[in-house]
Amino acid sequence: MPNEKGRYLRVPAVLGQLARAQHPQTLAQLAYRLELPKTTLMRILATLVTSRLVVRVPGERGYVLGPATTQLALEVLHTSYFSRAARSILAGLVQATGETCNLTALEGDSMRYLERVETSYLLRLKLDVGTRVPLHCTATGKLALALMDDTQRHHTLDRLTLDRHTGRTITDRTRLERELASIAQHAVGVDQEEFVRGMVAVSVPVLNTAGRMLAAIACHGPTARISMAHLMGAVPKMRDAAQAMAKVLDGESQPSKASA
Repeated sequence: MPNEKGRYLRVPAVLGQLARAQHPQTLAQLAYRLELPKTTLMRILATLVTSRLVVRVPGERGYVLGPATTQLALEVLHTSYFSRAARSILAGLVQATGETCNLTALEGDSMRYLERVETSYLLRLKLDVGTRVPLHCTATGKLALALMDDTQRHHTLDRLTLDRHTGRTITDRTRLERELASIAQHAVGVDQEEFVRGMVAVSVPVLNTAGRMLAAIACHGPTARISMAHLMGAVPKMRDAAQAMAKVLDGESQPSKASA
């Protein structure tokens, strides 16, 4: 049926609008921005909600991307092209910084390691690709929380248990929210031995053209060898790598190494 075919051809436009939005989108907002009749849009959204590609936010009468969308995006990042491209960029960053670098993305209420390139030093922390780490005590996790919109961050923090991993883990929500505000201002996540004792880390966001965080790049190392000041000095190189990674994820360019 032509009408049915046309309706499903509009699905990418709906998902794209939700991906670009910084806040939950109401039916009226989506209908206006996509120039679609509300009845047509309601049928599309009902199908997307059933498939978990879209979620209706309780109490706000708005829609956001759902967990199935996140899972689909993560699976795409595991394809051979994106894996090679990400590793190439991370390898260039490792060469420039001397420390282990990784690419992570938000998955549910944790960060998942998508790619990782190790330092050549024997003293290092081993975390395999696929590992999930907490949000409240890691550089990439705190960065993801800090760059969420207020509503999403509030709901996420409500769900989290602020478990203590080291003596420096922030377990008080008020204190954590103050740190997240500072991280949001500078768009640099930090972990000062909060997840693993003796390890420090710094992260920067990989942003799409709308300024939304797609993933995060982090560098970390043992305090026996490096300091937080050393890692902060690598932030400009990390931002260059994040820009290169964003182009790869958007399909705009071939993989290239971050400049040393």
